[in-house]
Amino acid sequence: MGDTTDIKKGAVIRHNGNLYVISGFQFTNPGKGQAFFKCKLKAIGGDKGMEITYKSGETVDTVRVDHTNLQYLYKSGEFFAFMNQETYETIEVSADILGDDAKYLKEGLDVIGAMHEGTPAAIQLPKKIAYKVKHAPPAVKGDSTSGNVTKEIELDNGMLIHAPIFIKDDEEILVNTETGDYGGRVVN
Repeated sequence: MGDTTDIKKGAVIRHNGNLYVISGFQFTNPGKGQAFFKCKLKAIGGDKGMEITYKSGETVDTVRVDHTNLQYLYKSGEFFAFMNQETYETIEVSADILGDDAKYLKEGLDVIGAMHEGTPAAIQLPKKIAYKVKHAPPAVKGDSTSGNVTKEIELDNGMLIHAPIFIKDDEEILVNTETGDYGGRVVN
């Protein structure tokens, strides 16, 4: 058992006898009344999800998980293959468990797998991941006069993000995996 201080993305909890992974949460502290956490949950081993609200300080039935270092290998249909870096065995993770985080995967990426009784429950990505810019349209003269101007660029894994207008093809940039935003250039 735990409390609301244990609420974080990727944590595994038990609710009504079923196991869920917290896929996202929002903390709200209203001017009047008690603070609360609004959590988005994904069922482990199923595709149903739900939202639940916990008042600050309320008891949360947290489930112990083992954290394992994994490396992303490839996608095969609806499954993503990871290698356990200690045992070298291949672990398949369904697209349902990864959710939107699947778009950040690239070959050789090191992640942390939350394992519950030998089954992957969640995958934790690094906060920032480096990607090579595949295509960045040239900046148009006069664009910089309006302040913080961005353009849509394509990364080597096919993902599209907005980045500053000075970013060019073949540069390496960082992407924040929590927000999906540009996180700066990679300095060598």
